[in-house]
Amino acid sequence: MSLNDPQWGGGGGKRPNQGPPDLEELWRDFNRRLSGMIGKKSGGNGGGGSERPPTNFSPRFLGGGAGVLLALGLVVWLASGFYIVDASQRGVVLRFGKYKETTESGLRWRLPYPVESHELVNISGVRTVEVGYRGSERNKVLKEALMLTDDENIINIQFAVQYILKDPVEYVFNNRFPDESVMQVAETAIRQIVGKNRMDFVLYEGREQIAVDAAKLMQEVLDRYQTGILISKVTMQNAQPPEQVQAAFDDAVKAGQDRERQKNEGQAYANDVIPKAQGTAARLTQEAEGYRQRIVATAEGDASRFRQINVEYAKAPEVTRTRMYLETMQQIYSNTSKVMIDAKGQGNLLYLPLDKLMQASGALAPANAAADPARAGTATTSPADPAPVVERDTRSREALRSRDREVR
Repeated sequence: MSLNDPQWGGGGGKRPNQGPPDLEELWRDFNRRLSGMIGKKSGGNGGGGSERPPTNFSPRFLGGGAGVLLALGLVVWLASGFYIVDASQRGVVLRFGKYKETTESGLRWRLPYPVESHELVNISGVRTVEVGYRGSERNKVLKEALMLTDDENIINIQFAVQYILKDPVEYVFNNRFPDESVMQVAETAIRQIVGKNRMDFVLYEGREQIAVDAAKLMQEVLDRYQTGILISKVTMQNAQPPEQVQAAFDDAVKAGQDRERQKNEGQAYANDVIPKAQGTAARLTQEAEGYRQRIVATAEGDASRFRQINVEYAKAPEVTRTRMYLETMQQIYSNTSKVMIDAKGQGNLLYLPLDKLMQASGALAPANAAADPARAGTATTSPADPAPVVERDTRSREALRSRDREVR
């Protein structure tokens, strides 16, 4: 029987309106008939009296209407199991509150509630926790920011922690408040690291190192808690002494900077002077070493020459003595330009200008060679015949001697 049939449920009478039936009226009529079947009063007329259900009630009506409603409800219930997972998310499916599976991005379906449920977890979004401030550095939270250093100084530190999720299952199930856990772990790690370092290191040269060490320590603690969180970056926003001692601290900083400047100037002067002194010392050392080697070599050569001369002297003493005398005189006269000779038996002091003689002999040699080539060639080819040289030297000595006498 069709729901649009005007004779449906009406006991054979015609309805005055041939349009579609009123669903509310059908539902009330269904309740009245159902109440009549179990022997209860009907509350549909609102008059307070009892009314017997129509005698033309058919179980066929109950089966058809309830089946349609049940079918519609079943479809709606099954359709409620569809859900969409974005590319940056992961779906965690729970069956009766217990973890069942993790779903990737896309259109997914699970058994509807209350059999199964799901939670969408964003794993690619960067989350930030602020410690020591909220929103802006001016909005300080002194309870979190004030920390004690190793040298018993109080400093004000503000930093931010950025993290992402690496395991959505651990993030959902292992901790009740994972974001608050990150904040507590971050504060604990920073306090531990700051408490092991001096104030100057924390405020100046060690800020980057503290951030790196804090991120490492935080990750170790979070992994031990199995939170499924990955620390991506720790940023030091501000680090300074408390406002009450800021002026005194600035003076101390200026004094420290002056000390460092003077130390750097002294170091620069030392770097300029010390290499020069080291170079001079090395040069003197090398010169002394060269002098020592030269003296030792000379002494060894003299000793070797003396031994050789001693051998020759033992063979011919007179000849060796004369040769040594002549060599000594030659060495002495080669370093002087004037020689004074006392002629025996005359008492006259003879002056020999050796430099003039050498110049004169040097000037006469080319002239004689040009005037008498044959003689020059003979003298040159026969060095055993020193007659020309002896004759020229004799004339030169006589001329110089006569000039010297005339001057006297």
